[in-house]
Amino acid sequence: MTLTTTGRPTARAGGAVVPVLAFAGIVVAVMQTLLVPVIKDLPQLLDTSPSNATWVLTSTLLSGAVATPIMGRLGDLYGKRRLLVLSLTVMVFGALVSAFTSTLVPMIIGRTLQGFAMGAIPLGIGLMRDMLPRERLGSAMALMSSSIGVGGGLALPAAALVAQHADWHVLFYGAAGLGVAAIALTFLAVPESPVRAKGRFDVLGALGLSLGLVLFLLPITKGSDWGWSSPTTLGLFGAAAVVLLLWGVLELRISSPLVDLRTTARREVLLTNLASIMVGVSFFVVSLVLPQLLQLPSATGHGLGQSMVVAGLCVAPLGLTMMFTAPVYARLSARYGPRTTLIIGLLVIALGYAGGLGLMNAAWQTVVISVVIGAGIGLAYSSLPALIIGAVPASETGAANGLNTLMRSIGTSVSSAVIGMVLADTADIVGGVAVPTRHGFQVSFLVATAAVAVGLVLALCLPRRRPSDLPRLRASGEGEANLEHAVAAPGGFRGRVLAADGTPVARAKVTLIDRRGRHAGATLSGEDGGYALTVPAGGSYVLAAQAAGHGPLACAATHSGDAGPIDLDLPLPGETVTA
Repeated sequence: MTLTTTGRPTARAGGAVVPVLAFAGIVVAVMQTLLVPVIKDLPQLLDTSPSNATWVLTSTLLSGAVATPIMGRLGDLYGKRRLLVLSLTVMVFGALVSAFTSTLVPMIIGRTLQGFAMGAIPLGIGLMRDMLPRERLGSAMALMSSSIGVGGGLALPAAALVAQHADWHVLFYGAAGLGVAAIALTFLAVPESPVRAKGRFDVLGALGLSLGLVLFLLPITKGSDWGWSSPTTLGLFGAAAVVLLLWGVLELRISSPLVDLRTTARREVLLTNLASIMVGVSFFVVSLVLPQLLQLPSATGHGLGQSMVVAGLCVAPLGLTMMFTAPVYARLSARYGPRTTLIIGLLVIALGYAGGLGLMNAAWQTVVISVVIGAGIGLAYSSLPALIIGAVPASETGAANGLNTLMRSIGTSVSSAVIGMVLADTADIVGGVAVPTRHGFQVSFLVATAAVAVGLVLALCLPRRRPSDLPRLRASGEGEANLEHAVAAPGGFRGRVLAADGTPVARAKVTLIDRRGRHAGATLSGEDGGYALTVPAGGSYVLAAQAAGHGPLACAATHSGDAGPIDLDLPLPGETVTA
């Protein structure tokens, strides 16, 4: 277990922090689906070829993938709120660049700048971890993590409505306005986190990772146009492998790497990141398939003949359901842990896709698919940051969640490429136009189901951890905990808080947490390291100890409730965590 430990008091978070950070995440996610309603019209709107027009979407994807881990690391080093505001500012500038142009190159530049805002997701999760009391952290992280899907889902009908009734540039003016609002709210409601990582920013590592990601993602997104066996595609994949291998060797040899590969290689972190790719694949399949199914003319025999706006409204429950699963996730995770919640989410996604194979005959059926799959993805997305945070030091929260968000982006990129290829290969040519078939849609759903199955196997391989071992159990501030040093604890726990060398640790905070993750008591150790806590009732508990200059500790224990005090010393790890 890793708790936030700093040498100074944690910034107090007001009640507006969570909705403001979630709003920022939703605004960022809007950028990913902003142009989906006008994709088919982009060549005409920009007076360019269809292959060139795809760069308007590809550029955002690539810049988001590059920025996500880099902004996360910069936030760990120099302040998460500062980098969050910077990300949103770059996004606003990019939206304005796109709003004032109708030519290809400036549009690509603007869209590239908009992609840099993807770093706001891990930065927001890191801010929540650093500031929120444990009773609010679970649902807050769930909402922030799900904001990627929420923003994407809600943007579809809104963007479709604008594109159908106004000039398409209004989309960018609206995005810029949302970005300005998010910046203002962040300044007003979100304090800066005092938690800082040690070391310097790894410039060479950032350049190496950026180059490797571009070389890897570029052929994934453009492989269908270039040909999967073309020299360009294969050459870029080979170059990506070489660059990323050399980058990995560099990261292992320096003291302050951009990404701590040793931490990333831990079983829990590695399996969670791999599962994130599968969740990303499954999320994007439904986003690609349902709008096309809904808008295909009914004359095709399988299309539902709906307008752009109606199609967006039918898919909108995908994002809305993800938003409303955040409190459900918090309850499930508090009782069973995020590993189990991730497994439940994947099973629900699989149920949605399996049922969707036969639910393609009416618009209302697509709404059912959206609701079920949205609920599953909401649970799965919400579990991922809790699993990552529970396995990394507090000073690496931003970088670790940035890498996890990158894994989801890779999943959506792979999904886009694979589903695009499936729909193209199964399409019927009618009057020289490729028309997606029902069979292609069903194969796409089977691809998503296969990805979910792989993710489920990875989730089952995650180490079992009690819900009480996870970071949502972080204690409230000292004022909220009503800390006292007790000298006796009939029917509770008592002992000493010790350093790694066995010496007593004074003024250590010891928090008692029950099996549901609720705060059950807290105290400060005395000059001799002694502590004592009374249990409110019999049952399983976790004692979490933390002190400035020492690594945190969590220890599970059981008390019958009617017995005397149980002696339990709490040895703090030797790791030093510095603000």
